[in-house]
Formats: sequence, C-alpha cells, structure tokens
Amino acid sequence: MTKEDMEMVAMEIVAYAGEARTQFLKAMDYMADKNWDEAEKLISEGYETVLSAHDSQTDMIAREAGGEDMELCFLMVHAQDHLMNAMLLGDMCKRFMKMMK
Repeated sequence: MTKEDMEMVAMEIVAYAGEARTQFLKAMDYMADKNWDEAEKLISEGYETVLSAHDSQTDMIAREAGGEDMELCFLMVHAQDHLMNAMLLGDMCKRFMKMMK
C-alpha cells in the first residue's frame, strides 16, 4: 500500500468516525430530552457508522498481516484517534442511557 493509498483510507476512517461522533452526540441531546426512541435509533446508527470505519481498518490490518508493506503516515494516527474517540463516545452513550432511563 502506498502512502497515498494509506492517506485515502485514513480520510475514510476520519469521515466515518466524525459522522459516528455526530450521531452519538445527537443521541445524547435526545437523552437529555428523554426521547429514548430517537436516542436509541441514533446510537444504533452510530455503531453502524463505526463499523464502516472499522471495516476499513480491518482490511489494512489483514493486508499488513498478509505481508503487504505499509507506509504509516501521521494522518492514519490521527484517523485512529478519531475512531477510538467515536467508539468511546458510543460506549458512553449506552451507559448514559442505562443511567438516565
């Protein structure tokens, strides 16, 4: 995988993670309004979006494990940070839902 290919995958992960983060934050707004159905819907959608980012990540891991040379770029580090934060926010949404409902 070239550096340019890695950058494209990184941007894809950042985009998915950003969308998931937005969905999770909107879910928290719905929780604050006690609109549990909409909150649950957005949490579910957020996890689907995270899964799309995770699929891109898993593909890269599998390619590297298969022996393909990977040239790591700082943009990928940034993408992994965004993905981790989105996943954490999703987990927090689930916990907040349990506490608030």
